[in-house]
Formats: sequence, structure tokens, C-alpha cells
Amino acid sequence: MHASGAEQVEEAVAHSVAALGAVTDRDWTGVRAGRLEWDCHETAAHVASDLIAYAGQLAGRAQGAYVPFEITLDGSDDGLDPADNAGVLHVITTTGALLAAAVRTTPRSVRAFHPYPFRHAGREGFAAMGVAEVLLHTHDMAEGLGVAYEPPAELCEFVLTRIFPRVKPGPAPWPTLLWATGRGELPGREPVTAWRWCNNPVLRSERLDLEGVTPAAAASLSVAGDGGFTWAGGAPAEGTRVGAGIGVKQYEEGAFVPEWGMYVLVRREDDRAVGAMGFHGPPGADGRVEIGYDLVVEARGNGYATEALRTLSAWALGQDAVHTVVAVVEETNVPSQKVVTRAGFTEVSRQEGHITYELRA
Repeated sequence: MHASGAEQVEEAVAHSVAALGAVTDRDWTGVRAGRLEWDCHETAAHVASDLIAYAGQLAGRAQGAYVPFEITLDGSDDGLDPADNAGVLHVITTTGALLAAAVRTTPRSVRAFHPYPFRHAGREGFAAMGVAEVLLHTHDMAEGLGVAYEPPAELCEFVLTRIFPRVKPGPAPWPTLLWATGRGELPGREPVTAWRWCNNPVLRSERLDLEGVTPAAAASLSVAGDGGFTWAGGAPAEGTRVGAGIGVKQYEEGAFVPEWGMYVLVRREDDRAVGAMGFHGPPGADGRVEIGYDLVVEARGNGYATEALRTLSAWALGQDAVHTVVAVVEETNVPSQKVVTRAGFTEVSRQEGHITYELRA
């Protein structure tokens, strides 16, 4: 089953609290957290703050900015003393539970503000960011305190396949995540000195949301899963599974680029996925990019493909690196030929049973 992230948040928090709970008798304020500028107490407070902030973004359906609030970790009735180490871990447990609850109760289609890189994220993205904060900063604190810590590989993979789509999988998920965030080394790879995670892109047309597929969703779709979507007719079309498989291969090769991958077409009125559309890869040096698509049988005849094609093509032609969008259609596929012509494409050639269409900037 495709995970939405609530259980992963809970597991990450429980694993972190168990590891750090063994050293609450130490002076966290006097120990720097790994390579960070913060001490261990400040780092733990930061984790709690991020967890509640992500929960607030989802629960408040924040658009355009963060919900303007913060938490203070007080350890006394008068609020003058900071929380002790055990108290901070209690807050992390609490805020982690709040984020997990927000992920569980937020509809799949909801997007809330987060700046990187497309200014929004869904519940799965916020869960992955929360898990990343917990895993990475627990590592920082453990490194500073001199205690052993290694989270479950499945949690690291959950993070990598949701918000690090450009990172080629390494020999194991945990060292790969550490390398991707400038905390470790991987054989054959240059050290990372600057990094930023990446939530999936979403474009909107009149009736549809075009949701960029993450490596996790692509993996699910390529092996008979649903990718986390509810599909009109019960399952995606075969072309979607083929496209997802291409995305998986690109991810495994370190060539996955979210904006230039596959998008699932989701009908806003009922949150049903009706098909998929996407690029064969990033634009070439010649400024051309090829696009393909399919719809489930139950959704055909409603103009969804034409609507989505206009939206995705317009987005592509708005990028500096693109001046031509190409679509190749079989000569026998008359409905698809009508889709591309209605979307403004022009036939430029016929060869070996295929028609090539172009749309130029």
C-alpha cells in the first residue's frame, strides 16, 4: 500500500525519542549538535518547532505563507525556565503526534504553503519533511553526544523517494540521505555542500490538477499499484504504468527531474485520477521536448486530454530552455490526433505509421 506518511512520522519520532532518551541526564546545552551551529537542546527544540509548524500548515490549509505562530518550550509554571531534556523529548512526541494526526485527517488533494521549490506541498510531502527533520537532527544530536544512532532503512527510503527525487539511490538509504544533506560521504560521489529537498510540482487547468509523480508514486504505479491515487474505473491505463516504469528507471539512474516527468491528471470535482501525461525527459539542447499521455477508458470523451495538453504544453513553452513541444501519434489513433490538433499542435511529418506534431512558442 502506498504510504501517506502518518505512520512514518510516528515511527521516526518514537525511534528518535528512544535513542535520545538514554542520554537525557547529559548537558545538552553545552554540546554542539554535530556540524550545526546549534547546541543539542536548541536542535531538539527546532525539531519540535518544525513538527508543529508542518501540522499547522496542513490543519490551517495555509496558502502563500506560514501560519504566524511559534511554540516556546517552557519548563516551569512561570514560563521563565527552559524545558529540560526529558521535557523537550515529550514535546517532540506531542508535536509528532499532532503532525501524524494532521496527515491522517487532511484530504489527499490538499496543498499547503511550503517555499521549496514550488511553494506548496501535500500531506505526503509534509510527512516526509517531518520525518527528515527528525532523522537528520537526531543524527546531529547523537553525533554531538557521542551515541550510536541509525534509523530504519524504510524511513530513510520514504524520505528519499518523496522529497529527494534527484538523488540517485546509493548502496543503502541511510548513508545516501546523510550524503544528500551534507552529513556524510558516498564512494564515487562528490561531497554535498548545498542542498534542498524538493516537493512535487502541481499544475492546474480548468477542471484538473496535474500532479507531478514522485519516485515513490512511480514505483507503485509501475508494479500494479495505485500510486496513492483513486482511479476512475479502478486502475490506471497501461500507458501510465509504462510511463511510471520509465520514471523509476530515471530515478535509479539519477536522471529523474520532477518537472519533466509524468503528471497524473486528477479531476478536482471528485479527486479521481483520470489519466497521465508527461515528458519523455528534460528538453534537449535543441529546445525540443516530447510529450505523451493516456486516459482511462471511463474518462474519455470529456476533453480532459486536450485540456491537460494545453496546460502542460503552455507551461513547457514558458520555460527558457524550450521552444518546441513534440507529440508523436500513431496513424491509426484518430482520437489522439484530434486531441493534439485541438490543443493547437500542427502536423509536421509522417513516418513508419506515426504522425509527428509540433507546438512552438
